Amino acid sequence: MQRLVIDVLGDLGAGATDGLARLGRAFLFFLRVLAASFVVLRRFRLVTAEMASSGVRSVLIICVSGLFVGMVLAVQGYEVLQRFGASESLGVLVALSLVRELGPVVTALLFAGRAGSAIAAEIGLMRATDQISAMEMMAVDPVSRVVGPRFFGAVFSMPLLAAMFSVMGVFGAWLIGVRLIGIDTGAFWSQMQATVDIRHDVLNGVFKSVVFGVATGLIAVFEGFHAAPTARGVSSATTRTVVISSMAVLFLDFVMTAWMFRG
Repeated sequence: MQRLVIDVLGDLGAGATDGLARLGRAFLFFLRVLAASFVVLRRFRLVTAEMASSGVRSVLIICVSGLFVGMVLAVQGYEVLQRFGASESLGVLVALSLVRELGPVVTALLFAGRAGSAIAAEIGLMRATDQISAMEMMAVDPVSRVVGPRFFGAVFSMPLLAAMFSVMGVFGAWLIGVRLIGIDTGAFWSQMQATVDIRHDVLNGVFKSVVFGVATGLIAVFEGFHAAPTARGVSSATTRTVVISSMAVLFLDFVMTAWMFRG
C-alpha cells in the first residue's frame, strides 16, 4: 500500500513538472511569435489568407450553432420569465447571455474544434515532412512565415465570429419569441436596446473573444510546431489542441468574468 501511494505521488509530481515545463516553453514560444509580429503584420496578405482559411470556413458552423442556441435560449427563457410576468424581457435575457458569455465562449470552443485542430494538424504535418526543417536550412524563419500568420489569423477572426454568433442567436430568439410565441416585437427590441450597454456588455464580450483568440491560436500553433514528426505525433498534437484549448477557454472565461463583474 505504501509503495502504491509513493508511485501515485511520483506520477503526479512528474506530471505536474512536465506540465509546468511545457507551460514555460509555450510562454517562450509566445514571446517568439510576438517578436516576429512586426514582420508578420507587414505581410498582411498572409494573415488575411489564414483568416479566410480558418475564419471564413468556420462561418457556417458558427452561424448555425448561434441560431439554434438563440432558439433554445428563447424557449427556456420564456418559460422562466413567464412565471414572473416578465416575458417581454426575453430579448434582454438572450442578448446579455449571448454578448457577455455564450457568444465568445461557444465560438471559441467551436473554433478550437474546427480551425484550431486544422492549424495544429497542418503545422504538425509540415514538421513531419521536414518542410519546417527545410525552411530553417534556407534561413527562412518558420515562425514569421508559418506560425505568425496562422496565429494572428485566429486572433483577428475570433471577435468577428463571436459577433456573428451573437447576431444569429438574437435572430433565432426573435424567430421563436416574436414570430412563434407572440411577444410584442417593439418590446423585444426596445428593451434590448435600452438595457444592453456598449462598454459594460459588448466591449467586455469583444475583449473576451480577443483573449480566447490569443489562447486558442497560441495553443494550436505551439502544439503543431512541437509535434513529434510521426503520424501518432501529429494526431496527439491535434487532440491536445482541442482538449487544452477547451479547458483554457473555460478557465479564462471564469477569471475574466470574475474580474469584469466583481462589483
